[in-house]
Amino acid sequence: MKRLWTPAWIARHVAMVVLVVGFLGLGWWQVTRAAGGNTLSFGYAIEWPVFAGFVVFVWWREVRHTLRGTPAPPATPAAAGAEPTTATPAVRRPVRVSRVPAVPVAGADDGDLAEYNRYLSWLNANPGARPGDYPG
Repeated sequence: MKRLWTPAWIARHVAMVVLVVGFLGLGWWQVTRAAGGNTLSFGYAIEWPVFAGFVVFVWWREVRHTLRGTPAPPATPAAAGAEPTTATPAVRRPVRVSRVPAVPVAGADDGDLAEYNRYLSWLNANPGARPGDYPG
């Protein structure tokens, strides 16, 4: 629970209360306008409490996410000589597979094409590199 009493979380709690009270107040204002004969205000009288409910929903979801905390670090291997494993990234690049074998077309001995193919093979060999890092 101490995680929910940091300055950032106190600001979030205050913002949630201010927004919910404000939205419900605007909803009540629209109800009074609708009772006075403004038929368009009936829609707004429903809309403002929905906004307040959405604010509460997002706040509650963030509270639950924070209380779950960060996952525990992975256990170290028991063997003394075991190599440390590297964590795989959460988002991986898609792998593109050609279903049709590439056959060279007549005139494919072009120098620009060969340079481009070297560039593509370098990018494939260096997955974390950016195109601007290419040495050639």
